[in-house]
Amino acid sequence: MSLVRADLLPQRGAVAIEFALVFPIFFVLMYGIVTYSVIFLAQQSITLAAEEGARAALRYAPTTDERNTTACSVAALSLTWLGAGNVTCNAQAGSVATNGSYPIKVTLSYPYQAKPLVPLLLGSLMNVAVPTTLASSATVFID
Repeated sequence: MSLVRADLLPQRGAVAIEFALVFPIFFVLMYGIVTYSVIFLAQQSITLAAEEGARAALRYAPTTDERNTTACSVAALSLTWLGAGNVTCNAQAGSVATNGSYPIKVTLSYPYQAKPLVPLLLGSLMNVAVPTTLASSATVFID
């Protein structure tokens, strides 16, 4: 038994050194997975909110301004988890087409680089790897 023990003595601490070398790589991989998962989640939520706002504009309202206001308020309700004033909404009615219908376009944007959902490691060095803004738009035609 003392022969086996004598062979293992030079290996003492090798596992700690291997862990110290491999841990940063795994940590950066895991951090990247979490960061980009949250970015994709936010992008999909913004897209869904723009679609919901556009659908809300289809409901009857006497004026275009009321339709635009309704579209933005419904879209904002879908994105409360991003913060109250963080998402910018713009709903605009387009020009009337020859068949009498007109489009309403709902555009949402979130300044991700200014207000990241996952804290950025390495400060401004990570600004290259994340998008500046997350934006989406949806258009509906009203007859």
